[in-house]
Amino acid sequence: MKPLPGSLAEAHGLHLKALNDAGQLSLDTGLSRKELDISPAAPCRVGIDPGLTGAVAFLWGGGRVDVFDIPVLPRLSGKGMQVNARQLYLILNTAPPRALVYFEQVNPMPGQGVTSMFHFGRTVGVIEGVLGSLGLPYEMVRPQVWKKRAGLLKKEKDASRTLALQLYPQVSDKLARKKDNGRAEAILIARYGAG
Repeated sequence: MKPLPGSLAEAHGLHLKALNDAGQLSLDTGLSRKELDISPAAPCRVGIDPGLTGAVAFLWGGGRVDVFDIPVLPRLSGKGMQVNARQLYLILNTAPPRALVYFEQVNPMPGQGVTSMFHFGRTVGVIEGVLGSLGLPYEMVRPQVWKKRAGLLKKEKDASRTLALQLYPQVSDKLARKKDNGRAEAILIARYGAG
């Protein structure tokens, strides 16, 4: 299986193997967990901007940042995309057991159609199910709360990307496009969790 574009595996030149017989993620790396700095004791905050254009961000102690788009695949029936739960599981399984996950609590918007609300709710449910299956504790945080702390209330959508670029220039290649806003928001949600 090829590594996900923009994933931790790709960044380290790793190749993800399929789940082994025990159901655990197997990394074919040639590097130890210590060399990758993925240890159970590593401080880690995870931010999730839910939705099909959202992202998952890991903020590690020492300033390292890893960011992944929410993996998607074509819906089994109908048009559009859905969350690829298996790939999301593989991404979130890289978090250490003591990681704290902060998940944006998004509510339906006025004028949003019933079908789109249903699909968004399904996406959120898949993400919560994956977190639950991994036993990762998570806290729902309203957009107004994390954005207020970040100084982004009543700012344009691209302000999140601008702030993330200023705070984390080491991931500027992952935030280069306007459509990378979901990545920026996931990073800032994780930052909210770091205090």
